[in-house]
Order: sequence, then C-alpha cells, then structure tokens
Amino acid sequence: MKKITLLSVCLLALSMSSCKQDGMLPRDSRVSKLSQFDAQADEIIDQMTLEEKVAMLHGKHMFTSEGVPRLGIADMIYADGPFAIREEMEPHSWNSLHLTTDSSTFFPTGSALAATWSPELAYQYGKGMAVEARLRGKDMILGPAINIQRIPTGGRTYEYFSEDPFLSARLSVGYTLGVQDNGVAVCLKHYALNNQENNRGTVNVIASPRAMREIYLPPFEAAVVEGDAYGVMAAYNKVNGYWCSENDFLQNQVLRRDWGFKGMVISDWGGTHSTVDAINNGLNVEMPNQQYLGQALLDSVKAGAVSEETLNLRVKEILRVRFAIEPIPAEKANVELTAKPEQAQIAYDVAAKSIVLLKNESDLLPINFNKVRKIAVIGDNANRKMASGGVGAGAKAHREITPMEGLQNVIGDRAEIVFAQGYTIPVRNRWSRQPAQQDNSAQLREEAVKVAKDADLVLFIGGNNREIETEGSDRANIMLQGGQDELVKALAEANPNLVTVLVAAAPVDLNVVEAYSPTIVVSWFNGSQGGNALADVLTGKISPSGKLPFTYPVKLEDSPAYATGSYPQTDAPIAEDIFVALVGEKSQDELMNGSSNRTTALYAEDLLVGYRWFDTKNVRPMYPFGHGLSYTTFEYSDLKATKEKYSEKENIEVSFILKNTGKVDADEVVQLYVHRLDATVEWPYKELKAFDRVTVKAGESVEVNLSIPVEQLKYWSEEEYDWQLEHGNIELLLGSSSADIRLSTKVAI
Repeated sequence: MKKITLLSVCLLALSMSSCKQDGMLPRDSRVSKLSQFDAQADEIIDQMTLEEKVAMLHGKHMFTSEGVPRLGIADMIYADGPFAIREEMEPHSWNSLHLTTDSSTFFPTGSALAATWSPELAYQYGKGMAVEARLRGKDMILGPAINIQRIPTGGRTYEYFSEDPFLSARLSVGYTLGVQDNGVAVCLKHYALNNQENNRGTVNVIASPRAMREIYLPPFEAAVVEGDAYGVMAAYNKVNGYWCSENDFLQNQVLRRDWGFKGMVISDWGGTHSTVDAINNGLNVEMPNQQYLGQALLDSVKAGAVSEETLNLRVKEILRVRFAIEPIPAEKANVELTAKPEQAQIAYDVAAKSIVLLKNESDLLPINFNKVRKIAVIGDNANRKMASGGVGAGAKAHREITPMEGLQNVIGDRAEIVFAQGYTIPVRNRWSRQPAQQDNSAQLREEAVKVAKDADLVLFIGGNNREIETEGSDRANIMLQGGQDELVKALAEANPNLVTVLVAAAPVDLNVVEAYSPTIVVSWFNGSQGGNALADVLTGKISPSGKLPFTYPVKLEDSPAYATGSYPQTDAPIAEDIFVALVGEKSQDELMNGSSNRTTALYAEDLLVGYRWFDTKNVRPMYPFGHGLSYTTFEYSDLKATKEKYSEKENIEVSFILKNTGKVDADEVVQLYVHRLDATVEWPYKELKAFDRVTVKAGESVEVNLSIPVEQLKYWSEEEYDWQLEHGNIELLLGSSSADIRLSTKVAI
C-alpha cells in the first residue's frame, strides 16, 4: 500500500472539497420515497413564519424536536437505540419517569447481530424495534449504529456491526428496511468515521478519499441508496478538518448530492458547533438544545448571513420525513407494555444464530448427559445482566435471561449445576466516584477451583460487561479483567474438561484461554433471550452457526491502527467525554475550553482495516474474520462460474455444492472473497464480496448460488472523483472463513 502522510491526505481532502461535480449521479439513481412529499411540504412552508421554521431546527425536549402546532404538524419524537427502545424520561433531563409500560425487549447488540451474517435477521430485528417504537409513540429510532470497527478496543464495538464494509452494508440495509417498512424512520449513526470513543468530541480524523469511499462510507451509502434511510446522525468528530455536523463534503456533497439523500440530519447530542456553517452545510436539527440553531439562527437569517432559501430547504427535509411517518397521538402511546412475545422470539433467533464456536478440540460440546451428571458453572458473567451499564443507551429490559438462568431452564434435572463466582470485574463508573473495591480474587478463585474439581464438566462464563465496553471511552487493552486468565489456568489444572464461554461483544486477548481451554464459545451481549439461546447451543438443541464479524488478534499490537502507531494518539490527553459532560450539564464552551490542540487520528493503514491488514501483511490472527465452527462438518465442491469473462454491467454468478457430512442439521455461512491477480491499482489481498447463510440437513447436499455485481468490484479514483473498474483477472476464493478457503476459480473482468 502507498504510504499515507498527513500532508498527502490533507492535499487530497482539499482537492476533494473543491472538485467539480456537475453531472454527478448516485450509483443507484432511484428516487427516494420522500420526494413524493415535496409539494405538500412546500405548501406548509409557504404558511410558516420565520420563527416557526427556526423552531423546527433544534431540540424541544431531550428527545423531541418541534413540529408546527398551528398548522397541525406533529413534533418529531426520537427513540434512543439502537438495540432497545429506551425508557421514558423527564422532558428536560435524563431522569426516568418510572413508568410501568416502558420496559422493552433487549435485542442482542450490534456485533451479535453481525455474527449471524443474516440480512434477513437484520430485517426482523429492525421490524421488532419498529413495533416497540410505535407502541411508545416514537417517530425515529436513533440507529442502526453502523461505523466500521477500526480498533479492537473501541468502546462502541458492541453497538457496531463489523470491521468489513460489505457485511456491515448488507446488515445496515436489512435493519433499515425492517424499521421503515413498519412505520418508523431510522437515523443512521454516527456519520461519519466515528471509529474511536476516546476524544471523539475533539478528534480530527484524517483519511484518504479512497479509504472513506471503500471502507468507512459503504454501510451508510447502502442504507441510503438501497434502504432509502430517512434520517442520519452527524458524528461528534471532525473529518479532514471539519466537524461532521457542519461538514459540507459529507453532508451536502456525498450524502445529498452523490447518494440522493432526501431526509434529515440531526446532530449527536451536544455535537453542534456553529450556526451559519451548520445550517448551510446540511444540518437540520441541533439536539438536544438550541445554542446554535435557535435565536442565533433567527438572528443570522434576519442579518442575511443565512438565506431564507436555505432555511426553507432544511425545513422541507424535515417535513418530508414527518409526512412519511404517521405520528402516534400522545393518548395512544405508552398505554400497554412495550415488550411483546413476538419481539422476544426475534431476540432469541438472533442470539441463537449469533453464537460462535471458536474451537471444540475435545468434543466437550454439545454436552453429553450420558457422561456429564454434575456441571460447575464458574464466573460472574453467568449471573450478570447486560441490558445497561457504563455510558450511553441501554435497555430497561422487561426480561433478561442470564446464562445461569438459561442453563437451569434447559438442563432441568438432567444434571446437577453448582455455581461459583470465580472473579469480579472492577466497576468503572463515570457518573460518580466509587470506593475502591476490595481485592478478593484469591478467595473467589479458591472457591471456584474447589467446585470445579468435583464436577464432570466446567463451564467458565467469562468476558467483559457493559462497564468495560462502553460509549464514551475505549478500553486501554483487550486483556480479560478481574484475574480471569489466572482463574482459567487454575480451573484447567483442577479439571481438563473446561469450556470457556466469552460473554463479550468485542475482541479479547485469548492467549491464556486458548492454551488452557479445549473449547471456546463467544456469546456476546445477547439480549433478553441470550441465556436460553446459549443453553440451547451448549446442550445441542441448536448447532452453533455464528461467524466472527471481526478479527481476534494474537496481540493488540498486531491490529492495523496499533501496528501503524496511529492509535492511540499522543498529541493530546484523553479529554472528558462530550456526552458525559452534557449529562453533567456542562456548557459547550466549558467542554471545548482548552482543546484547541485537538487530537489528530491519521488513518495510516488506509484500506487495510481488519482482515485486509492481516492477510496483506501476512500476520497470523488468533481467530480470523468469518471463523465459526459447528457440531457438524461441511464439504464444499464443484465451484463453477457461468462465464470466463464478465463485463461492467454483468453479475458474476457462481454455484457450488455444499454437503453436510455430519449427523446433525445445521447452518453454514459460506463466504466468497475476491483476490486481484494482475492488478496495477493497489488492493488488499482479498475482500469479501458475497456470502449466504445456508441450512443443510444431516447427510444432505444443496446447490448454493452466489452473485457479485461487477459494479461492486470498482475502486474509488481520487483523480476522477468517481468509481472506476480495473480490468484484468481475478480469483474467486470460496470458504468457511477468511482464512479457511476451500475452493477457488478464476475469471476475467
């Protein structure tokens, strides 16, 4: 890859912002559904006063922006998400109203959904969120969260989908359609390049135009162009020198002009920085206050600094969404319990198909109850609930089945279950000072070892919790907290029949676990039904079928942002988080005071994010992107492409035979990667371009068909400011993970 320097990227950014764009069209020129409301919106705008227009462009309450009461236009009511409909709060604070009807379904978090590799489940997930949002009178869900997982330590990895733009894009479209087909608008977040939590309120991200278009923007582009997303949330950070909430390139040029977006852009809470630049460069609503788009905007329009034409356009973009989403009368909202059995079933389905079996060397799973009569369940996470914790959105979950509850529900009297806590993860509470916790790890470890020695099977439930993985701060490392590595060693010495279950939504260091535990399972922050889903997988009712949506590195320093030294940044200390400061009722001026030396995040790895880096640099991961085992085995054979050569407007169509060679029915996620053989343009070694989740009965074979539009093989030309196709030979690599390639064939473009 070419070396990316601060100067070269800044020059590219300057040329990018000044390039001529006449005649540019979105890649898909389909007209947004929102366009049908233009005449209706214009009619309303003609009747509005200047003050009524300005009133629509900022927060009215913490999660509400103004309509036009005089003209019968309802307020816009937002539902904090993206994995549950947040409880009702007082209008101007973060305090709960303590209703009895606002307990919702806690859906598995983003990385869990991504581990299903299922756009169909993403659609059902979005549908479930929309159904509950409607019961609560909400118009727009603040989700999905679809930024790329650039760093393994990212505090919001649990919310985001994947390190891969193609997988993220397919899930983003599914989620978006599921929500909007069921009467609620999405708000895609966080646009754009919000890939770290440390200093997210001040950091200036420097990324090449090509990396932006090929890695960081595709999930947003797909959700807008294919999903017709109605809303977008501007991120806190800067991109190439400009705040996202007033970034002309991101909001006007890319989002609206290139992609044809017709909806509304809202700021992240407290993420607005100006009046004139924000309104001119594409921001519709300042949330949750009116520091910049309230009286200051009214004054700017009257002074001629902002044209009324621009003001009308911003109002029109909001009205389009308002007319597309039918408002729920206040008297019909919150009259019945939010959480419903149908949504609990969706949560179960996602959880069950997200669980990843990393290894199973001694065939300890599924649990054989002919041999296992006593099970030691060890670990704090066995009983810990993950609906809330840390900073940011959580769920007031109507119900959350823990791993321990799930095991008790499913195992019943087939085996005795004995519990020991084993460890305690220290609490990092950002809202108030906490007393130092007493270190009782030695005592807990001793108790756990005693229980393990007397069992036929040890289930160690470890990992992270919502205090460790949290909005507002990145993890300092990926080590397991609370002495878990020492505990694993001790448990393995006491009983070799050790199954480690990682309840974690981001990568963790597995060097010790890998060495001492013959079986490892990843169970995520898996929602209201997570414990039942886990128990069904461990006992063999369901064969595990999840696949990793990101790479597990051997060590953190192997990951691209760490290997290139571009993260963590050292040009500024970690500042108080912008959202935490907002909740603490600090002013914007107080937060930004003294932060003129803002952190710069230079994306030096360029295109080589995640497995692209590990493959291209020939760095061995602990577990590769796309990895996940089953209780059966699959045989791939007879890979065929329909042609030897394809043109720009065609689809590369391939077929192959997938056989379940084991004794249980199971799903396999097949993955098709592209490797350029004679390229002159710089590329990662391979890139995911198609996948499918396929159900195959024991002993049977099915024909699987995959398709890659040649259009999707283009690269972003920084010189042409357009997508270009490089002609030549490519190798199609078919496998069960990015590192487990079973078949290949070559075609020409």
